[in-house]
Amino acid sequence: MTLELQPLFPLALAQVQLRLDPLDLAVMLQEVLALRGPAEGNPNPGCAWTGDINGVWQLHRLPAFAGVCEQLRRHSWGYLEALGFAREGLALHIQRAWPVVSAPGQAVGRHHHPNAHLSAILYLNGDGSGRSGCLRLFPPRAMNELVPGLAVGHGGPLCPERPAAARWNAPWFDLAPRAGLLVLFPAGTDHAVTPNDDPEELRLSLAFDLVLSAPPAGPHDPAPPEYLAPHPSQWTPLAWP
Repeated sequence: MTLELQPLFPLALAQVQLRLDPLDLAVMLQEVLALRGPAEGNPNPGCAWTGDINGVWQLHRLPAFAGVCEQLRRHSWGYLEALGFAREGLALHIQRAWPVVSAPGQAVGRHHHPNAHLSAILYLNGDGSGRSGCLRLFPPRAMNELVPGLAVGHGGPLCPERPAAARWNAPWFDLAPRAGLLVLFPAGTDHAVTPNDDPEELRLSLAFDLVLSAPPAGPHDPAPPEYLAPHPSQWTPLAWP
């Protein structure tokens, strides 16, 4: 008899290679650099410039990005459908969108997006080599580590050079950017961007936070499901007294 290992509980990482019109791409690149202006990075040393903490968080409302937002709409619904969600029971919203510019030596630290449900990244440049920095996805915990700390190394019994160790106890997964590559994954997934090691190239990308809600409910419609927020159009803001 042969021992077989079955992978369970996979993380749904989607990749779609978009065909971007070269003129549209050139306009988006120029727009991102203009939005960054003279800034060189975020306040923390070595951190890439991210628009979300620099006042540039509604990229989806700018005409230059209307085309890619339309493609994001289609592929986001395709992602949800592939996960088994029923379209008629959901509404999908772009909550915020911002550019990211990583100069040589800059990175983005490990984080996740608790305010959103679905994260998306569109790379505006990159050749697939990973020289300009990779998207790094982290598992919530090392499911097959067995004894905490074994996967870290330092003389432990795991052999990182063996394919089995990389498959079953990888500490992260790296995805190299390519121009036009759209990536989608659950927003609660810890992720980072490794340093840009290309001394001659900026890495430019667009990031999106997407949120699920119930569709608008009419007077005779059933109430939204318990664990799905009502449509934002049916919320009532409460002003500070």
